[in-house]
Amino acid sequence: MSIVTVQLGQCGNQVGYELFDVLCSDALEGQRRVYSAAGCERFFYQTTRGELVARAVLIDMEPKVINQSMSRAAKSGMWRYGETAHFSQKQGSGNNWANGYCVHGPRHRDAVEELVRREVERCDRLAGLMAMMSVAGGTGSGVGTYVTQCLRDIYPKSFILNHLTWPYGTGEVIVQNYNSVLTQAHLYQLSDAILVHENDTVHRICGQLLNIKHISFGDVNRVIAHQLGSVLQPALTADSRGLYGRNPLGELVSALACHPEYKLLSVCTIPQVPSVSMAYSTFSWPSMLKHLRQMLISNTKMEEGIDWQVRPPAGSERTRSLAGSGFNRSLANLLVLRGKDVYSAETGGFEDPALYTSWLSPEEAFNSWKSPVPFNKYEKCATLVSNSQALLRPLDNMVGKAWNMFASRAYIHQYIKFGISEEDFLDSFTCIEQVISSYSQLH
Repeated sequence: MSIVTVQLGQCGNQVGYELFDVLCSDALEGQRRVYSAAGCERFFYQTTRGELVARAVLIDMEPKVINQSMSRAAKSGMWRYGETAHFSQKQGSGNNWANGYCVHGPRHRDAVEELVRREVERCDRLAGLMAMMSVAGGTGSGVGTYVTQCLRDIYPKSFILNHLTWPYGTGEVIVQNYNSVLTQAHLYQLSDAILVHENDTVHRICGQLLNIKHISFGDVNRVIAHQLGSVLQPALTADSRGLYGRNPLGELVSALACHPEYKLLSVCTIPQVPSVSMAYSTFSWPSMLKHLRQMLISNTKMEEGIDWQVRPPAGSERTRSLAGSGFNRSLANLLVLRGKDVYSAETGGFEDPALYTSWLSPEEAFNSWKSPVPFNKYEKCATLVSNSQALLRPLDNMVGKAWNMFASRAYIHQYIKFGISEEDFLDSFTCIEQVISSYSQLH
């Protein structure tokens, strides 16, 4: 089954390019013909000349990044984007969510829907749609939200996964917290699951684990692509009977987003080392999974600096409020293992009932996928996708900053002039505060 990806705005198009590049490289290097065929069919289609073309639609209100992405893909010699599978204009959304959502989105709805429909019709079987976007600016967040709304209208029974890149906490755009709150509040009503990467976290991985001295957005995007690719490439599920999973989005949603109040997914991957160190590094499944489990418990996204003091509460402690305990409670977890000796990996540590909410059994809350094919040059690779309290604190900080600006009416007029009212803001705050409350009360 195939996934149609919709790349939105500057960030969505740049991350999307890196994702397709790593997916193609990995599929072509895969040692097993079945794996390579499944990986290619999932994300690419073949022309009569044998070229691999990404199942993607590129959307931005300015043409520069789309042109760059298409050119880089064509030069790779491995794959390319469709020659007409893109849409751009001459003028951006000015980092204003309302401009993207109320003006650019509706104005270009027909053209965008036609592009998506064309890609969907190329699929023999549609697994679902993945929208990739940032929440900080105007096009990715505003147009991205509007396009997601259109996709939900046209494909009401298809799985929709939104991949969101959260901005640096120190700020890229003065109104980024407004844009973030408006985006996430609307997507919560539309999307089946929302998978989040935080720029601050990925930036630390680049510096501390990969030893990159001068970190660029390209470096950050490649880390995000590596983590996403390690989840989305073909794998064997527990009940797959030796066949690669057919619908990665459907399986991801059913494994992790089993309740409409809980849709936020975070990702962490181990190992992550500089390419020059790979030849000299050895990794064992017991050690990797021990570290990954503690990263989950202590809400650490890197194996460096794990807090080993954090432990799951025992007995009556489970019923207490855990907001200040440092322990990261999970609703559900998906562990994706790839590489050598993968079937010998013991995952029992992730089935501990103490890790999870009391109203789901560990059998329902924990799932694992495995593939003996190494991923992206790593002999062994473990990725954890978690629906947990991991995003609670950054989301709360984001809402707090947006609320402080709203209370002083800062920049509100710039949104009102494009059609967003103060009531719309208040509704969005209410929605996100409910999400925060729900995750805070997991026990």
